[in-house]
Amino acid sequence: MVGLTDAGLLALRSGVGGVLIAHGCQKLFGWFGGHGLKGTGGYFESIGFAPGIANAVAAGVGEAGGGVCLVLGLGTPLAGAAASGTMIAATAVHYPSGFFAQKGGYEYAALLGLSSAALALTGPGEWSLDRALGHRFNQPWMSIAGLVGSIAGAGVILQRRARAQAAASSTPPAPATPEPEPGREP
Repeated sequence: MVGLTDAGLLALRSGVGGVLIAHGCQKLFGWFGGHGLKGTGGYFESIGFAPGIANAVAAGVGEAGGGVCLVLGLGTPLAGAAASGTMIAATAVHYPSGFFAQKGGYEYAALLGLSSAALALTGPGEWSLDRALGHRFNQPWMSIAGLVGSIAGAGVILQRRARAQAAASSTPPAPATPEPEPGREP
């Protein structure tokens, strides 16, 4: 008999996964008022995530792909890890604005990341494709490996961003081109 825990996990997977799908589709396709790859890539580039479009694809796939798999309960440890890794980077971007989302803070990204990580650790429950497939994509080692890999990957991406931002802030401005004197050709 399926218990309330399985119903709760289905509800959590559906809610978290659905939100991640919507945000990923904003980045990838411009749906739901998003800016698509070009706009998101330009924004990512402007905040130090270069190359912008490649990072937009990675974030969009982490969100949308991770979200779809969470909703279905398919490869839940890896799906949760992919989504949580993406949300680690999002949390870092919003961190300077403080905690609360209404001021641009990180609470929303952190909540999605922690919820995704929790699902990676708990598994999907009985109402899932993982169960229907004999849990072959839902092994305990996958949870640990996926989360460690996502944390490491997010760390590398954030370190690259920090280096790019430091280099941009320490680059001296280009010298001005002198104006030719009136009546003289350069």
